[in-house]
Amino acid sequence: MVRCQQNRQESRYDQECINARVAVQRIQAKEEETRRAELEARSERKRAALRRTQQAAAEARRRAEEAERLREEAEYLAQFGELPPRDSGEPETLPEGNIPIAVIPEAGVQDEAGSAYGDAVLPTDGGNAPSSEQVPEEEAAGDLEAIREELRRRNDDDQQG
Repeated sequence: MVRCQQNRQESRYDQECINARVAVQRIQAKEEETRRAELEARSERKRAALRRTQQAAAEARRRAEEAERLREEAEYLAQFGELPPRDSGEPETLPEGNIPIAVIPEAGVQDEAGSAYGDAVLPTDGGNAPSSEQVPEEEAAGDLEAIREELRRRNDDDQQG
């Protein structure tokens, strides 16, 4: 190749130089094919690593969502003094601390009046909602009329102002 490159005009049609050029082209083509195969293998490894990373991220997201769902379920059940079901064989014990515990009566439990829950008027819980026993009907009607009068007065004030 060196001799052929020195005097290109004379060696242009020389059979040895032609063969040398063809051999160099074949060698370059093989090297290019090898380099291309290496690049493709490297790209495939990168794609596989990216897929593994994306699968791990999706699995982590799924686990986080499941943990959040379980936490919300446990928080909801804690309102009623119940523990969420455990998958392991650990005994269920209440955690220490200030957790609300509600007593849920079983079916057929009698209230203070001696009747089933569906029959009796239950006493109020001390809140601001009066029961029918606490407010006489005439007083309730008078309160309702007072509220209507107040609303009329406010509507008149709004229309004038």
